Amino acid sequence: MDKIKSSLQSLLQPFIAIVAGLLVGAIAIVIVDGNIVDTYREMWNGAFGNFYFFTSTLARATPIILVGLGASLAFKAGFFNMGSEGQMVLGALTAAITALYVPGPGWFKAIAAIMAAMIVAGLWSALAGWLDSRFGMNLLITTLLLNYIASLFAGYMVAYPFKDSTTNSALSQTQMIDKSVFFPKLFSGMTLHIGFIIAIVATIGLFLFIKYTKKGYEIRMLGGNPLFASYGGVNRGRLMVVSMLISGAFAGLAGASDVLGTSYRYLDGSLVSANYAWTGIMATLLANSNPIGTAIAAIFLAALQTGGMGMERNTDVPLEVSSIIQAVLILFITAKFTMSFIKRKKAGAKDGSAN
Repeated sequence: MDKIKSSLQSLLQPFIAIVAGLLVGAIAIVIVDGNIVDTYREMWNGAFGNFYFFTSTLARATPIILVGLGASLAFKAGFFNMGSEGQMVLGALTAAITALYVPGPGWFKAIAAIMAAMIVAGLWSALAGWLDSRFGMNLLITTLLLNYIASLFAGYMVAYPFKDSTTNSALSQTQMIDKSVFFPKLFSGMTLHIGFIIAIVATIGLFLFIKYTKKGYEIRMLGGNPLFASYGGVNRGRLMVVSMLISGAFAGLAGASDVLGTSYRYLDGSLVSANYAWTGIMATLLANSNPIGTAIAAIFLAALQTGGMGMERNTDVPLEVSSIIQAVLILFITAKFTMSFIKRKKAGAKDGSAN
């Protein structure tokens, strides 16, 4: 009974945030002389109205789920990994270069691209964990700053050494990867690819890892009660590096998934403008870092984005209404984030712990 009560309480805040977001969105719709019911119906239809829109929503949710899973692992361990964007960018760039230049059959290139993306992004993330553990550099600050370094480095690489010079395009991008490396589509004529299956398998795997393994228990203990974890023999520094390594690897997998399943090349700025990383972090915060809840929240947030486009196509209500709904969600999440941060500061913590 206590577990059920605790689960319901953990769902209460996300539920209130979503309801508040929809209410504020309704007010915005009225202000622009729109019909609330018709607008939300068109938003629903734009996200789930037919099989094509439904699969498009799941395709958009795929990188968000993977980034959210990585963030959820770090948050579970008690660490704020705000560097998912840079880790995803480096993962995507690595996947594109690997797929272009590693010799071999298509399936081998695809696997090599995924592994390389996860390793590079994981090491980039672990660097922030090591700096915190070794020199006491605040994880929250370093992960945020490393985003800029990663994005600018990737931009330079595709503007000069790896720029696609076979076309007259002014865009900074790599060449398109070979078709044999593309992720197969799950349905003919649809955008949904096998990356979504990988994301679902990763969701279940991470849930089982956190809940049933010894290392998962240590991560939960460190995030829930750092002092007790330390007393129990958990090495905080080592677990921080390991957690950040895995967290970054998930973000790298998200980048590889976009390159191999959607973009088929690395295009400078495309991942940043799509806002996958921050939406993924929002999803895991909405779900209180539960992997399965994160996947569900990611699909909901992706539906807000694809549904918003459908709403704009079929009504006079602008796309910004869906942005307003997301902004309210961010506001609620930020309030929780800020309260946790203030609580930690009062406790005298000086590191990047989430608690």
